[in-house]
Amino acid sequence: MKIKVILKETIKGVGKKDEIVEVKDGYANNFLFSQNKAIPATPENINKLNSKNEKIKKNHDNDVRKANELKEQLNSKEILLKVKAGNNGKVFGSVGGKEIAEAIKEQLNIEVDKKKVSTDARMKELGLHTVELKLHSEVKATIKIKLEAQD
Repeated sequence: MKIKVILKETIKGVGKKDEIVEVKDGYANNFLFSQNKAIPATPENINKLNSKNEKIKKNHDNDVRKANELKEQLNSKEILLKVKAGNNGKVFGSVGGKEIAEAIKEQLNIEVDKKKVSTDARMKELGLHTVELKLHSEVKATIKIKLEAQD
């Protein structure tokens, strides 16, 4: 005999977390319930799962909306960074995510986490560079960084 359960965690060969699956009653009673890896799929538990999923979706949609608003503020903006450089246009060291995030906060008054700045954004030459900011898993913005030598 099989029964329906809601998994509390991903179990290889059975299903993913928060999924409703049908398993044999012995497996459910002896393993899943006793190890606290699943709960019975009663109408009450299914309603709880649905409301939890709706909350997660609403939060996700809200995060995407905020990221899009930030993208609108950042897109096609230009940041000026003064760096130490040699006569041949090479920067001493390199300019990375930390420096870019600080410059965005300082010049545009917008808080951006240094981890959201593209990792291939290490700039070693003076001039204009385009940098991608990963604001959300679905939203990316581009910003121009102009490196100039300090006087």
